[in-house]
Amino acid sequence: MSDKVGITIIGAGVIGLAIARELSKVHSEILVLEKNEGYGMETSSRNSEVIHAGLYYPPDSFKLKLCLEGNRLIYELCEKHNIKHKRYGKLVVATEDKEEHEIQDIFENTRKNGVPEVSLKTKEEIAKLEPNVFALLGMYSGTTGVIDSHGLMRYFHDEAIGHGVMFGFNNEVTSIQKVTGGYSIKNRAGEEIESEIVINSAGLSSDKIARLVGIEDYHLYYCKGDYFSISGAKGMLNRLVYPVPHEKGYGLGVHATLDLDGEIRLGPDATYVNDISYDIDAGKAEEFYQAAKKYLPWVRKEKLRPDTSGMRPKLQGPDDEVKDFVIREEGDRGFPGFINLVGIESPGLTASPAIAKLIKQYVGK
Repeated sequence: MSDKVGITIIGAGVIGLAIARELSKVHSEILVLEKNEGYGMETSSRNSEVIHAGLYYPPDSFKLKLCLEGNRLIYELCEKHNIKHKRYGKLVVATEDKEEHEIQDIFENTRKNGVPEVSLKTKEEIAKLEPNVFALLGMYSGTTGVIDSHGLMRYFHDEAIGHGVMFGFNNEVTSIQKVTGGYSIKNRAGEEIESEIVINSAGLSSDKIARLVGIEDYHLYYCKGDYFSISGAKGMLNRLVYPVPHEKGYGLGVHATLDLDGEIRLGPDATYVNDISYDIDAGKAEEFYQAAKKYLPWVRKEKLRPDTSGMRPKLQGPDDEVKDFVIREEGDRGFPGFINLVGIESPGLTASPAIAKLIKQYVGK
């Protein structure tokens, strides 16, 4: 590592990569530090790869604003730079009478929030769109899709490299001290660098990075999500299908997503855990089967196979109300030029280019 840089980004997930690429258009001397051996090895590569539309988020929240802008920007990037994606569309379905009013509420929320291409669908209309789905009422989202998240990250990384961004992999940050004109950052090997601006985009470790500099009031919860694939089910769905969300808002329920080849995957579920682990309990197949058969009556438990798992960095605990992203320049706390991004879970992938543009505003010229 060189001795001094203008901007240091901690974390090379999709958010850190998007920020690096965006800032490199107007800034030089940018360094990205990542504790893993490569980029995007945690939350960014362990998710549904869904391009979200912004259906569920509170008005005036970062999640809503950045999802809406990010949705538009993601599709523009994909089309311009040949990043694999499909605009499948999505149905949110009610399978019981009591869920119908929840669909109505979500629909009204989308209208108030200006979410485009959303409409209600009757039981008969859903049967025509998705003959293999059971639903009493549904809401259709036309801007929901799926993206090759690895292709998106590769694009961000390569663009950043092309603009002179330096990447330091296997560089876990262990110390951050405020010094004259910026911050002194040390890694586990004791190597030191000074940076005028520090951007904390460390995902699952972002609360720990904030504490290193002396900001103690962010606490992340690990929320694990497992996935099961359905063998032999290709062609059974044309769109993503979601149940109504969890009443506490910390998960969207076990839903059916499609990959770019049309294979169907169920998940994620949502389980708060104390430690990061990506093991999948095959015994969960029963829970996934019970959840999925409500809207996919053809599903058979013996066709479910453990697929993958991911970890959400949530500010919202299991008994908390929904919490927004923290995206904050900490100058008013005595840390000018230190920008925290904490609790960037879903729709972080969708919002990544919009978050990057916001951070560019924070950094300024």
